[in-house]
Amino acid sequence: MKKIIIQGIPYDEKSSFQKGAAQAPPIIRETLHNSDVLNLFTENGVTIDNPAIEDKGDFEISDYFEIETITRKHLEDDSKILTLGGDHSITFPILKAFHEKYPVLDVLDIDAHPDLYHEYKNDPFSYACPFARIMENGLAARLVQVGIRTLNTHQAEQAEKFNVEIHQMKDLDLQRISRFENPLYISLDMDGFDPAFAPGVSHQEPGGLSSREVIDLVQRIDAEVVGADIVEFNPNRDVQNMTAYLAVKIMKEILGKLM
Repeated sequence: MKKIIIQGIPYDEKSSFQKGAAQAPPIIRETLHNSDVLNLFTENGVTIDNPAIEDKGDFEISDYFEIETITRKHLEDDSKILTLGGDHSITFPILKAFHEKYPVLDVLDIDAHPDLYHEYKNDPFSYACPFARIMENGLAARLVQVGIRTLNTHQAEQAEKFNVEIHQMKDLDLQRISRFENPLYISLDMDGFDPAFAPGVSHQEPGGLSSREVIDLVQRIDAEVVGADIVEFNPNRDVQNMTAYLAVKIMKEILGKLM
């Protein structure tokens, strides 16, 4: 089994609406190790209490592209990486590092928003733009987005330009997602969930995915998962730790897939 590294990127400087996602990584860890509810098993009976998993802790980011450098270092020994964010802007520099090791990589993005703006508020690296940068730079051979419910004209044009496979909530059928043929990276934006399940996000967008739908989607993946991130959990907006517990639940299921 390859080593699996957990890296915390507490960075939300590219969020233009509400800050708070930078606080998420330590809260996710604290929730995971809460002695009152401790259970380190996935639903499929795999424990994440495994010496192959190493948590490197959080990395303070003073410059956006330090994220790429940190990730590249963690990939040096052929490790897989789970990143705890942070806003969604972090996915672009992470995938820049992954591209050196996986020049042909599929990406599954679970999200309310396509994040395909050419630029947003004069920032091409905004949290609303990562997948435009990823596709422009050829970092994903296939980009599949699930849970989208905010597609506007500009982003629809971008999706067509980059041949993005979008599964919108209005006509969602998870069975229509064909098998991933290449190594796979999962990017989970917590606002992909309906706010009834995950209120602790900066952009609450009704009509989203249920926790069961996302768990089933992850469990059904039949490809080598080589990396993932969990982003856009904003603890400032959480209700009774609902989103924190859901982030931990999906973190365990993703770690099970990385094994």
